[in-house]
Amino acid sequence: MAIKNFSQAEIKKIARRVLDIEHTALELSRKSIDENFLKAVEVIARTKGRVVILGIGKSGIIGRKIAATLASTGTPSFFVHPVEALHGDLGMITPGDVILAISFSGQTEEINKILPSLERRKLTVISMTGHDKSKLALMSDIHITIHIEREACPYNLAPTASTTATLAVGDALAICLMKIKNFEKRDFAVFHPGGSLGKLLTQQVKDLMRKGKNNPTVRETATVQDALFVMTQTGAAGATSVVDKNGKLIGYFTDGDLRRILQHGTDVLHKKITEVMTKNPYHLLDTLPAIEAAKMIHSTHVDNLPVLDKTGKVLGIIDEKDLIEFLALLDKK
Repeated sequence: MAIKNFSQAEIKKIARRVLDIEHTALELSRKSIDENFLKAVEVIARTKGRVVILGIGKSGIIGRKIAATLASTGTPSFFVHPVEALHGDLGMITPGDVILAISFSGQTEEINKILPSLERRKLTVISMTGHDKSKLALMSDIHITIHIEREACPYNLAPTASTTATLAVGDALAICLMKIKNFEKRDFAVFHPGGSLGKLLTQQVKDLMRKGKNNPTVRETATVQDALFVMTQTGAAGATSVVDKNGKLIGYFTDGDLRRILQHGTDVLHKKITEVMTKNPYHLLDTLPAIEAAKMIHSTHVDNLPVLDKTGKVLGIIDEKDLIEFLALLDKK
């Protein structure tokens, strides 16, 4: 089916050409990782202030994204629109801040008007442009060149390849700083408490385990029949912890254990649970991150595990069904 006289083949050709041009821009972006890039990383890593990003139009949109990436990975950052800065928002910029100004042409008037004020305040200005002889590049303390062959726009006008390359270099800057600052998973979770990854990384086993009436446990004096009754009464976990008089774990019995002993054809219902239970079973501490519990269940190929406190007392049981989100995350790796 044609769309306004364009065949499907022609549309595919146009789209692939755009991706080819932007792919080339990303390849050329490797040239941006030079001495100036290293200086920019060093300056930002040492600053006690924030990274303030300036940009207009498409560069402004890319700037907002870079600011968000920096902020979420441990480098305090925010975006200021240059026009608003000219009308009072320069007051948001404080001593010790570092400026990252983005303009592919390097001739954006509103940004260049701000530069003298920034210079008077002795603020370090890092610029990202496609022209190292542009006014912005020459007035900056550090200049990172964005390398592209051409825009993907057929008229070489609409910012396309240049914004892709700028965003990629901004990401490289953010991740370098993230590594230098030893920003880890637990830090990411603190910065993203409402996101799905944040929830995965902050939840502990005690937040998900089955406890109380849903936590099957029997004493060491119980029989297999007693254990089966408790397992049935407490839900579909298909297992029970075996505890001593102090509630501490001494063994674990599962429906899998039952199937194995039934293969011997003996009357097992009246056997003592201590004769057929698994001694020294795998277990989890209640304070363990839930993602680590998922890793253990994933690696040991068990369906569920008892949960203990630091003294060895059984607090609950956790089943693979309780860890669906976490196991799905592991499967994606």
